[in-house]
Amino acid sequence: MNESALREKIALLGQSMYDRGLTHGGTGNISVRLENGFLMTPTGSCLGRLDPARITRLDKDGFYVSGDPATKEQRLHTAMYSQRSGANAVVHLHSTHSVAVSTLDAIDPDSVLPMLTAYYAMRIGKLPLLPYFIPGDPALSEAVRKCAGKHHAMLLAHHGPVVAGTDLDAAVDATEELEETAKLFLSLHGKLFKTLTDEQVAEIQQRFPIKA
Repeated sequence: MNESALREKIALLGQSMYDRGLTHGGTGNISVRLENGFLMTPTGSCLGRLDPARITRLDKDGFYVSGDPATKEQRLHTAMYSQRSGANAVVHLHSTHSVAVSTLDAIDPDSVLPMLTAYYAMRIGKLPLLPYFIPGDPALSEAVRKCAGKHHAMLLAHHGPVVAGTDLDAAVDATEELEETAKLFLSLHGKLFKTLTDEQVAEIQQRFPIKA
């Protein structure tokens, strides 16, 4: 897909997520890796009203080329790419249910959400919780970098999910699956429920490898 088409797709999927309440106001950001750089949503932009022509263009070293100034979470995105050679898109949202889960006490920081569904197992898998950092803090991007070698998806405490995918569709699908699982988990919170077994998860992931 050429750069012009990717710009249009970023705007289309951004609006889709915004219209369905997965992001709000000027929150969230999307990036795509190009052969010689990156496309990234601009700082303060609303994903529901992106102008494809104004999406930020960065070179392969993360330096500004054109468009509006990049999101202040630029380092978060490039940290993920630096550790995941197969990742060609990253989505970061402040989606309500995922953020709510990130604030719960007594959750496992190594695996925040239980394996409730086959699609969560095949699109997310084990989800770590990273400590809280102020948005844009270099320490946040360093925490993401350290985690990204083992995990394509992670949850930032009091902030939201960061998810990488082999392409933009895969990253968006996985982000949406994470949010729906967080919603399901909150509806079950305090109740007895069953999870998929380790054997069932292994079979799912063998047949349907995570696209990250």
